[in-house]
Amino acid sequence: MHIDARSIDDNSLVEGDLCIVGAGAAGLSIALEWKGLNKKVILLESGGFEFDMKTQELNAGTSTGQHYFPLQSSRLRYFGGTTGHWQGMCSPFDEIDFKVRSYVPHSGWPIDRQTLEPYYEKANKVLQLGPYQYDYAYWKGENPDFVSFPLDRNVIWDKMWQKNPIRFGPAYKDDIVKAKNIHLYTNATAVNLDANESVNAIRGIEVKNHAGKSFRVRAKQYILACGAIQNARLLLASNTRAVGGIGNGNDVVGRYFMEHFEMICSELRLFKQFPSSLYSRDKVRAELALTEETQLENQILNGTAKLRPYEVYKDMDNYMEKWNDEDPREAMKNLKESSLLTKLLRLKSRIIAPESFLLDTRMEQAPNPNSRVTLSGEKDALGMPEVNLHWELSPIDKRSLRKIHEIIGTQFAKAGLGRVRIMDFLLDEDDAAFRENVNAGWHHMGTTRMSDDPKKGVVDQNCKVHGLSNLYVAGSGCFATSGAPNPTLTLVALSIRLSDYVKDRLSVKSV
Repeated sequence: MHIDARSIDDNSLVEGDLCIVGAGAAGLSIALEWKGLNKKVILLESGGFEFDMKTQELNAGTSTGQHYFPLQSSRLRYFGGTTGHWQGMCSPFDEIDFKVRSYVPHSGWPIDRQTLEPYYEKANKVLQLGPYQYDYAYWKGENPDFVSFPLDRNVIWDKMWQKNPIRFGPAYKDDIVKAKNIHLYTNATAVNLDANESVNAIRGIEVKNHAGKSFRVRAKQYILACGAIQNARLLLASNTRAVGGIGNGNDVVGRYFMEHFEMICSELRLFKQFPSSLYSRDKVRAELALTEETQLENQILNGTAKLRPYEVYKDMDNYMEKWNDEDPREAMKNLKESSLLTKLLRLKSRIIAPESFLLDTRMEQAPNPNSRVTLSGEKDALGMPEVNLHWELSPIDKRSLRKIHEIIGTQFAKAGLGRVRIMDFLLDEDDAAFRENVNAGWHHMGTTRMSDDPKKGVVDQNCKVHGLSNLYVAGSGCFATSGAPNPTLTLVALSIRLSDYVKDRLSVKSV
């Protein structure tokens, strides 16, 4: 059922069993799990079914520290969320990503990789990927031309990826709108969480829109699924009864913002062509990754390197420079018009087995409490304080980028396959600084991190906000560390797990 909130009576009261704030990948993954159940679900979406610039401007904010993309255009505010412009790359986190690593401060999740396994399989279906298989041996059986580099498997392994840039909006609009127990309110922006006197439960959410309408939502359980930055913003701004914001008694809300570095860091020149489509296929491919033992031995973060044909990518434009417009439509236009994409379209069909590659690295950022989201002095059109993102990196981030390419280079040389030349900006081992235009993946993680210790995290292992009996957070903001893969598969798996937990709390039955 769909209701445009601009048409409802001002100061209305909307009541239900569960309220989900946000209809992006996390929120819709949860809502789909409740379709047809005996509980009333209220799903709030700030935008409508199509892009609207006035609504998009509610994302506006400032940034300090390491240079970052314009906040207004780095996330989309309409039904389906930022899946409206993602590339669809998916792979599960590795076991090491959930573990405490002595050399990575603030590492470790309160759950392990096996805990998420059944939910990864469900998430794989939601994202409409292929079979739930991320093992090289399986895909080699399906594709004989998936020949792997003969490297030392104790050091380097082939991490498999699947790709399907599903747009959650078009894919799941009918399921949500036709579900009798799901009440979707579009043009409905949550602006305040109303806590009870003891600040141990939420008793309502205040909602506004550009039509000047305000209404209140009352439910038994509440899930915030607005994205890492906006979830933190809503918690921090809800400070009428909780000084510093809801769930922020230990000053953790907004901290530990993480991104993925996505940077070309070295050049690989093979001694001869290596005919294989393993590293170049579109829907399924492998990237070079370091084993857990190698990471621990060298005390570095997790990362992967994908092979980019040198002749196509040698003049690759910097995403951080190209994605420079507050309007995401213009930013995307700038990106599409870049020489990288035009060259790719022109040359892709001519390159079969190149001998030279650029190694494009996707690497985790170490958790850093000083990398954070805070409220600024400015307010948006609905009266909510805007945010400031202070993105701060650590010396281990750059050392890890350098070391992974040193190791890959050593292994290719030992195998007699080729040589790796590391880019100049990584050569100085004493230089921990990053250049201003360091590339990132538009992957917002952290800010409401998971920990069983309220002094170290915002939510517990079930994604429930510490100290609140009925408030939860969904999405990659709950990640304690960022891993190497794109976050979507993991955040959907974590959201489905959260859904199951809330169902138990509400004693859900099928109808």
